Amino acid sequence: MVPNEALQYQGIVRLLLHFGWKWVGLVATDNDSGEYFFRILEPMLFQDRTCSSFTERLQPNVRLYNPHDMFEDIVNFMIVFNDIRVNVIVMYGDSVTMRYLASVLWMRILMNSEEDPENTEKKPTEKVWVTTAQIDFTFNTFEKVVDIQKFHGALSFTIHSNQVHGFSEFLQTIKPSLANGDGFINNFWENAFDCYLSDVDASCTKEERLETLPGPFFEMSMTGHSYSIYNAVYAVAHAVHARYSSRTSHRAAEDEGRWSLLNVEAWQLHSFLQTISFNNSAGEEITLNEHGELASVFDVTSLVTFPNNSYVRVKVGKLDPEAPPGKELTIEEERIHWPKNMTPVPPISLCNDHCRPGYQKIKKEDEPFCCYDCIPCEGGKISNVKDMDDCVKCPEDKYPNKDNSGCIPKIITFLSYEEPLGISLTLFAVSCSLITSSVLQIFIKHKDTPIVKANNRSLSYTLLVSLLLCFLCSFLFLGQPSKVTCLLRQASFGIVFSMAVSCILAKTIMVVLAFLATKPGSRMSKWVGKRLATSIVLSCSFSQAGIALIWLGFSPPFPDFNRHSLVGEIILECNEGSVTMFYCVLGFMGFLAIVCFMVAFLARNLPDTFNEAKFITFSMLVFCSVWLSFVPTYLSTKGKYMVAVEVFSILSSSAGLLSCIFSPKCYVILLAPELNNKEQLMRRKKERI
Repeated sequence: MVPNEALQYQGIVRLLLHFGWKWVGLVATDNDSGEYFFRILEPMLFQDRTCSSFTERLQPNVRLYNPHDMFEDIVNFMIVFNDIRVNVIVMYGDSVTMRYLASVLWMRILMNSEEDPENTEKKPTEKVWVTTAQIDFTFNTFEKVVDIQKFHGALSFTIHSNQVHGFSEFLQTIKPSLANGDGFINNFWENAFDCYLSDVDASCTKEERLETLPGPFFEMSMTGHSYSIYNAVYAVAHAVHARYSSRTSHRAAEDEGRWSLLNVEAWQLHSFLQTISFNNSAGEEITLNEHGELASVFDVTSLVTFPNNSYVRVKVGKLDPEAPPGKELTIEEERIHWPKNMTPVPPISLCNDHCRPGYQKIKKEDEPFCCYDCIPCEGGKISNVKDMDDCVKCPEDKYPNKDNSGCIPKIITFLSYEEPLGISLTLFAVSCSLITSSVLQIFIKHKDTPIVKANNRSLSYTLLVSLLLCFLCSFLFLGQPSKVTCLLRQASFGIVFSMAVSCILAKTIMVVLAFLATKPGSRMSKWVGKRLATSIVLSCSFSQAGIALIWLGFSPPFPDFNRHSLVGEIILECNEGSVTMFYCVLGFMGFLAIVCFMVAFLARNLPDTFNEAKFITFSMLVFCSVWLSFVPTYLSTKGKYMVAVEVFSILSSSAGLLSCIFSPKCYVILLAPELNNKEQLMRRKKERI
């Protein structure tokens, strides 16, 4: 007629989890029931990541509390109060166990007071006691000195009860004069009111009232245990009634006589009890389930004590096995009366402080798993709740905040025309393009002058157009990458730069061949001409174009989101597809530049009025310096700054070629035209001869 005890263990675990109590003490009687309690509850606690700081066994003497045993228990019980981290103790036993525990605690308070008389306000029992349904807080008369207030705020699982109509009124009518020889009532009366009923030294008035007794000695309301007995009596009565209401039983009763109804064997009621269902006088339906157990609930109560040693139980929740999963235990925290002078409330009962969000747990050596240290999350990981075992990585489109306690969406970035860096590069590219166009116009306008005609006029035009395309191809690197721009940017850059460098190489070779052709008996004159220059430019340009076509055919660049290079940013970039082909393009261009530089360096001192070899040497020195520094700089930067480095290298190297090769000629054409004539050319040649 009481709920299954296994349900109570589940309720204890859920109660501890509800308040986050992970470091608790366990106390039980030293008998088979207590060992069963430890054996069942501890694995359940372990499964739900809760630890027992200690397991204490009490060995009370039911009849007489031995002072020697009590002293040993007091010494052993020091652990309960020495560990200030344990603020919750789960107690299993019966009423005798609770009375014995109260006596032990009371004696310990007395011992502390004797050791330190000035500090009588000891608080060794400021704990939250969680008790099982088998325990109630009743005491004998000689235990009236025991202070029940040490259990103030105890949370108890109690058998569900209800107030039966007329029960309190019935208790008020009980008097020793109505005992009719019932020795129990007389003995209880004498012990409860500390008086005598005997005729010799009678001190009881027999008019004492039970409701004046404190709660620990007599409760006027029906407790869960009494309610179970009440329902059990009615269940048997209904079973007997059902037994004799059957037709066969009725015939047997007529044959055997009226008083044979009292002669019933217990086994004859089993089948009737298993199917019993009735409404008691409290208005509740009493039904047994398929296991023959009462389909009932446990109440969760909070013990509220008063200075006169009385108490009341306040219902603060219930444990209902029929509730949906996860909803079996309901608690109304605002109704709970916590132990006095305990802060904070609800109290904390942990081996150590919680690991805050942004930290993860790390196990302490030689300590239970409930004891741990806290270390910050690392490696771009976060923890957004307390006491996480491991930090977790943010999704690819998010990154950890400053405290590593949450994820923030990443912003999408690329080298935009609207930001200062993009604007600066755009203005630089536009300016250089306009200057190149102006130089080309100047050369076309003065195409018949000696300085323009020297060193192959067609190569100069081709070089200027190539440089103009170099400046313009930088715009493919700016703005939001698309499929088209990703396909064109590196291929265009490689081809136009190879064309520009091949033009310079052709110019340099033509200078060398022209000098060699002027020597007597030289056969080099047949190589001097536009055909050789055109062949050099076309072969170099088509070679680079072939590399680019292979690249685009097998592993072309494509727009891609780079989520890992920078924290807090998703880089919208062009994935080069094949890094090897990218460096092949750079390598071929570098090879041409080095060859051109070496030839120009060797031809720098050849006698000629308009010898470009010196200017080409300086221009290629600038060009090679820019692109040699480009590789380590490019590899050491990330995101849009990689693009900015490449754009800057394109613009600066192109500007270097333009300024070193064409600025001296523009100076002569525009500012020193007297030097740009055939007579001056012949005069300087004669002076040199």
